[in-house]
Order: sequence, then structure tokens, then C-alpha cells
Amino acid sequence: QVQLVESGGGLVQAGGSLRLSCAASGRTFGTPNMGWFRQAPGKEREFVAAINWSGGSTTYSDSVKGRFTISGDNAKNTVYLQMNSLKPEDTAVYYCAAKYSGSLQIVALGVIDYWGKGTLVTVSS
Repeated sequence: QVQLVESGGGLVQAGGSLRLSCAASGRTFGTPNMGWFRQAPGKEREFVAAINWSGGSTTYSDSVKGRFTISGDNAKNTVYLQMNSLKPEDTAVYYCAAKYSGSLQIVALGVIDYWGKGTLVTVSS
């Protein structure tokens, strides 16, 4: 089992920045692909970004490309999502996810082994 705990959400004005963290614990073997997803009120959960833990390659949704950056700290078993130039439409619950096989594209499709419980990001206009 893997536990994923997100933190760093909150209220920010449009144009501001936030950094989300996801601390992973439990499983001690394998190198997962890690991802961030979000779900806005009344909408389906959508892919935001993913990173290959071992190689560092990344992929982003078009809606956040150029504004958000995903990164990982292997020593801390933590994945980050730096969010800049935030917009009101970025308001959502953000979820951390882990997938222990397959490609980043598989993660982007939402095929996930473990989910965190989410952290709320609210962007005011």
C-alpha cells in the first residue's frame, strides 16, 4: 500500500502562486510515475501534470502548460506542483496520484494505482 498526502492548498488571488506538495509513504520498492489531477465543482476529475520519478520526464495538460511545474525530491519521497499565474478557473480540489507501471501517457489517461485525498485550491478574481 502507498499513502499519498497532499498539502499546500489555500486561497490565492488571480495571478498569484501556490506550491502543492505530495508526500508518499508505504511502498519501498519500484519507481512510480507521479501525477496531479484536479476536480472543479460540478466537473469531472482532469489530468494536470505527471513526472517519471526515475528519469524526470514530465508531461502537462494544455491548460496549465507554461504556468505549472511538476518536480520531485526522491530523498524526501515528495512530489511538488508549482502553480504560477493562477486563474479563477484553476479553482479545484487537487489530487496526487501514483502509478507503478506504464508510461506518463497512461497516467494522463487517469489509470492510477493510488490516490491522495486532495487539497483545495481557490483562486479569487
